[in-house]
Amino acid sequence: MPSSRRTCLLLLMVLCISPLINGCSKTYYSAMEKVGVHKRDILVDRVKGARDSQAEAQQQFKSALEQFGSVVKLKNTDLKKAYERLDGEYIDCEEAASKVSDRIDKVEDVSEALFDEWEDELKLYQNKELRRTSKQRLRETKARYREMLASMHAAEKSMDPVLKTFRDNVLFLKHNLNAQAIGSLQSEFSDLERDIDDLIRQMNKAIEHSNSFIAKMDS
Repeated sequence: MPSSRRTCLLLLMVLCISPLINGCSKTYYSAMEKVGVHKRDILVDRVKGARDSQAEAQQQFKSALEQFGSVVKLKNTDLKKAYERLDGEYIDCEEAASKVSDRIDKVEDVSEALFDEWEDELKLYQNKELRRTSKQRLRETKARYREMLASMHAAEKSMDPVLKTFRDNVLFLKHNLNAQAIGSLQSEFSDLERDIDDLIRQMNKAIEHSNSFIAKMDS
């Protein structure tokens, strides 16, 4: 890539690091088009980012469950240290969940811009057959996209009960550093384990749909 284009891309990344802020999206997409990066390319990159954030969240929630399990199963647990470990895991889970939601929002933003542009450009065709083919591909792409997005939102939603349960128990442990608190955590462990298993299943589905969508867009 020529140095001028590389410099332009770096400036765009700095100036528009979050295209959703202050109406920056349209300016960002327009500027990227000028250096040969189209909305389709940006969509694929953002789907990859959302997919990767889900995989990272899976690992974080698994780690949190392991820490939770170690606290409730060990005897003579140092309750203050247990609280600190679980609180740290909860904060990391919250950050991972926030990252997933942010990546999904960015996917939705660029997809809306791409599909609007595609619809508008259908009107420019003079060749009816080419327009018909392009319209059919748009319809198919939208259908695959909606399926993928639904799976992403299902995975996103599956994090909520885990975070709520985790937060409740961390708060309870914070204010009750005694054996009663550990007994409370023990009673919650199986429910938390079930919810995290569901979360992992939902995220695996979303990752599979993302990979399929990416493959179709790249083909």
